[in-house]
Amino acid sequence: MRFKPVLALVGRTNVGKSTLFNRLTRSRAALVANISGLTRDRHYGEGRVGDHPFIVVDTGGFEPVATQGILVEMARQTAQAIAEADVVLFLVDGREGINAHDHEIARLLRKSGQRVLLAVNKAEGMRDHADLAQFHELGLGTPHPISAAHGDGIAALVDEAFLPLQAPAATDAAADAALADEASDDDPATAPDHRIKLAIAGRPNVGKSTLINTLVGEDRVIAYDLPGTTRDAIEIEFERGARRYTLIDTAGLRRRGKVFETIEKFSVIKTLQAIEAANVVLLLIDAEAGVSDQDAHIAGFAMEAGRALVVGLNKWDAIDREQREWVQREYDRKLRFLSFAKVLHLSALKGQGIGPVVKAVEAAHAAAFAKLSTPRLTRVLQAAVEQQPPPRKGIFRPKMRYAHQGGQNPPRIIIHGNALDAVPDSYRRYLEGQFREAFKLAGTPLSVEFKSSHNPYLKDDKT
Repeated sequence: MRFKPVLALVGRTNVGKSTLFNRLTRSRAALVANISGLTRDRHYGEGRVGDHPFIVVDTGGFEPVATQGILVEMARQTAQAIAEADVVLFLVDGREGINAHDHEIARLLRKSGQRVLLAVNKAEGMRDHADLAQFHELGLGTPHPISAAHGDGIAALVDEAFLPLQAPAATDAAADAALADEASDDDPATAPDHRIKLAIAGRPNVGKSTLINTLVGEDRVIAYDLPGTTRDAIEIEFERGARRYTLIDTAGLRRRGKVFETIEKFSVIKTLQAIEAANVVLLLIDAEAGVSDQDAHIAGFAMEAGRALVVGLNKWDAIDREQREWVQREYDRKLRFLSFAKVLHLSALKGQGIGPVVKAVEAAHAAAFAKLSTPRLTRVLQAAVEQQPPPRKGIFRPKMRYAHQGGQNPPRIIIHGNALDAVPDSYRRYLEGQFREAFKLAGTPLSVEFKSSHNPYLKDDKT
């Protein structure tokens, strides 16, 4: 699986970077106000425009010549974002025009060797205006007029940004298609050459590197009693029994307000990319510290990425019975949306509970890649409907005819019938539970979708 490309937003203060970030991520995650320097920490999010999914990074106002104070740290963070991005969007203010800071930033970007696109923000009505010509002075190619507030020109800009990255993607797609033609009809989860890509994620200092070392039987990665020791996502080839693994040791994800160091901020991006590149995510939680909101955020990202998930409560041996009961209550409260995931107790340091964790990972992987036959899916559906019919909406009751599998990793089940738009989410969850139980789909998210048939006897309003 290819990593999502990284798009960094760079520019001086108050040119609209956070507004564009919110536009690209379809969120309000970045603070926006008419105040210079509002954004200080690096902010990351999932973006998608058209057919282009990517990770977008919002940076603070960039002052390359800063010599003291917080501006130095902000400049250092932005320089790191530039170095690690696939594409840099340099935003300037179309209303104010060019100033000395813009020239200084442009000079640094030209020296960086990175691919840079120049975006002239707040350019409403300026698409053919002569004022755009002045931005050629920056020496960064053609200025692209956009409006982050209104969305003008954003789609064309993103298309331009990722155009050079489409050729490798097409090559990979062709290679994947060729491999698929050569492959047998065996389940990929049980094919002998299929590796399980396992990302071990969690907060800093929960024991991720220690668990890696325990699994491989050697000190393969640095394990130290200091949060943030791991700064990058490290891939390790590993075999256990007859199964082959690629273990991915990721940097710990802190709460945003706790991330201070520039290198650690970039580690967040690498961790999110590692989760997306994995087949299974092992979420490691420190039982001594308890379950935090950040654990829920990591689990939520893994679910959004459609990854199979196993939860490990590490350092279980270090807490007493009363603390264990408290941890279990906190888990049920904060992570109740992970009802499908296996929860296991272990001690990475002492090697306790490792076997069950590995079995749960293999089971979750098998569930994510399970093949679900249409006849059996339809039988399970019919039995579920007979046991509990979907609720009526008005005088009509949704009618479900048959079900088939629409995809794997995660499994996707599509149900066909009539008037299915009226099926409530509660009934969708009921069907999901029935399918999980029938096919033993523990450890993986499951998508149940409805597709209503067209009624040929429905009169057209125009006739």
